[in-house]
Amino acid sequence: MSPPRIIAGSFKGRNLITPAGLTTRPTSGRARQAAFDILLHTAWAGPAFIHTARVLDVFAGTGAFGLEALSRGAASATFIELARDAQAAIKANITACKMQDKTRIIAADALRPPPGHPHDLIFLDPPYGQNLLPRALHALALTGWFAPGAIIAAELGPEDSLTPTNVLAERSHGKAKLLFWRSTP
Repeated sequence: MSPPRIIAGSFKGRNLITPAGLTTRPTSGRARQAAFDILLHTAWAGPAFIHTARVLDVFAGTGAFGLEALSRGAASATFIELARDAQAAIKANITACKMQDKTRIIAADALRPPPGHPHDLIFLDPPYGQNLLPRALHALALTGWFAPGAIIAAELGPEDSLTPTNVLAERSHGKAKLLFWRSTP
């Protein structure tokens, strides 16, 4: 399998380093492309939103979503990741893209995050089948990571379920499902 790569923007085509082993499952290029196509071509987001967004990539893995957002002009990206090998991969990918000044890696469990500052675009891609999304969303909201009305995007596996209010879009990509909604103030 080829390594994940940045799809568009200033880092287009850059391969991303992935942690060894099967612990990290990077968001597929197809799913990432679909997510950004939705974000860029809707009335509730659009290019101006992406260009000013403070992005939070939770269960970050390789950092592909946050780096894709930066490649497309996002203001900043914060990565929450617990696994040390994934943190090292994210750091290497940030360095390769020369984005150290616009990024921050938080070495933490998404279910017990430290207090944060508000972000406008949040992406969550937890391991499938462990019911982590509802618990992570609750913990992140309680600790201040969501700006009022933030756009939240999540990738769910076939065994996962989530029924947020304020759903903006829903798409299936292979076994994965992408959901988009707004956080409640």
